[in-house]
Amino acid sequence: MAHIPDGILSMPVLITGAIASTGLLAIAIKKLDHDKIPPAAVLAAAFFVSSLVSVPAGPSSVHLILNGVMGILLGWTALPAILVALLMQSLFFGHGGLLTLGVNTFNIALPALLVGWFFRPRIVNATPKQIGIMGSVAGGLSVLMTAILIYLSLTVTGQEYQVSGKIIAVTYLPLMIVEALISGVILSFLMKVSPDLLKS
Repeated sequence: MAHIPDGILSMPVLITGAIASTGLLAIAIKKLDHDKIPPAAVLAAAFFVSSLVSVPAGPSSVHLILNGVMGILLGWTALPAILVALLMQSLFFGHGGLLTLGVNTFNIALPALLVGWFFRPRIVNATPKQIGIMGSVAGGLSVLMTAILIYLSLTVTGQEYQVSGKIIAVTYLPLMIVEALISGVILSFLMKVSPDLLKS
């Protein structure tokens, strides 16, 4: 569950998430690379669709996030892409909610930005095998960071959500493995068919 639904988080957490996401979005718009808009649209659609397919994992459910791949391929453009996808999920399918849109965006986009910032420069001169390994690490790491942020969002709201936060964090462990494998495959494939997308 990458989306925290409306009605759970406290008002201070909601406001903080909204302010943080708005600040990051303002930076992202200033840094917007128009050449990345087409791949951003494709990845936002992939994120939108993959998030609709939930797999039961204990008391919760998980789905692909792909924020590691988005961060590496899009950089700052990943943030508006994630925001648009989350907004569409909320409006059309009721996933998450409008009140938690800021928190959910921050929890998914910040790991994408950090992973992109760290791994993107290292991919430029990497071999396809190295890119696959880095993609796997980036994919797993971004999911881990999202799980930690969701846990913190819930536990800061109140002690009654600490158990739920821990359960959700644990259910992300198998997702980390799957996301790592898929992210590595995606980036290795892109290196073979469209290296300019990775090295531009």
